[in-house]
Amino acid sequence: MDGSQNNSGQMRIVQELVAGKEITLAHIIGGPLPIVYQKLGLNPEIDYRTSAIGIMNLTPPESAVIASDIAVKSGDVYLGFADRFSGTLIITGEIAEVTSSIQEIVDYFRDTLGYVTCPITKR
Repeated sequence: MDGSQNNSGQMRIVQELVAGKEITLAHIIGGPLPIVYQKLGLNPEIDYRTSAIGIMNLTPPESAVIASDIAVKSGDVYLGFADRFSGTLIITGEIAEVTSSIQEIVDYFRDTLGYVTCPITKR
């Protein structure tokens, strides 16, 4: 951030946003209620009692493409949403499968790509 004053004494501030390489959210929702699936437009034909939703946010946002590939290759999960413009990824499946996929993504991004990662949270 740079601050300078103009001729009238007003402060002018210039801000720059530099996206880092990071995973800022990695959360697993265990046993979500059916209304959550419906409102998100996810597959409503699943067994809600043993299911989970995994949600992640990554920067740069194109990282969601790589994370999507890892998710579907590392577990029996359904790719509910992947957005290369916002960096959001949502996967669904059995709790163990979603947990495994999220862990694989975090491990790969941290250990191979050098990303800063947040802890995986679960509720």
